[in-house]
Amino acid sequence: MNPQIIASLILLPFVVAFVYAGIHEYLRYRTEGPANYGLVYDEETGTTHVGGIAEDEEAFDPEEFDPNGYSDPEIADEGEEKKG
Repeated sequence: MNPQIIASLILLPFVVAFVYAGIHEYLRYRTEGPANYGLVYDEETGTTHVGGIAEDEEAFDPEEFDPNGYSDPEIADEGEEKKG
């Protein structure tokens, strides 16, 4: 097989995903206007991810994060089972 064909087959899924994401974002921009993206903290799971942020909210700042404030629901459930 030709090396150019092999390289094309390897890169094709990435190109398709990039074009799909571009079209999806363009359509979202046309309907909703510009978006503000940033790091979002999920309190239930204790994880962060990049997502859209509302205009009245601030992005998650890792410098201000206090890991002692996170309470894992699974650990809390285990503690209740041991007590009762």
